[in-house]
Amino acid sequence: MNILFVCTGNVCRSPLAEAILKKKFADHRINGEVASAGFETFNVNEPPHAKAVEIGKKHGIEVKGKARLFIKDDFIRFDRIYVMDALSYDEVVELATSRRKQKKVDYVMNVIYPGKNLIVADPIHSGIEDCESVFKLFDKITDKLIEELK
Repeated sequence: MNILFVCTGNVCRSPLAEAILKKKFADHRINGEVASAGFETFNVNEPPHAKAVEIGKKHGIEVKGKARLFIKDDFIRFDRIYVMDALSYDEVVELATSRRKQKKVDYVMNVIYPGKNLIVADPIHSGIEDCESVFKLFDKITDKLIEELK
């Protein structure tokens, strides 16, 4: 199973979710690719935000990589594409060229709250405690994904 997380800039939420799920894939010996992407060009090739790195480190998870843009080929490469908010959802779905590709896209919060289309607020401009809350949320979401994949 190949999973992609998508947020606006690909420097905080999506790389944090990616790092958590990658570790759980390794811990549970699940084969597949986990990655993240965004839509803002000004972050391309930037490392994850310091808050995401700090929170990951606190929990024994290395948040690393470089921001990249979502591309149409991601529909081929990934089985599931999880977005953080309505803007990312709209941007990803707009690039889908078929109903089958659109069905790969879902709000990440629907993993634990099916059909609610809730967003994950971006903690990049708020305190570290908000980033910690997002980490805990992703920890719960990724536990559910691992449960589904086993």
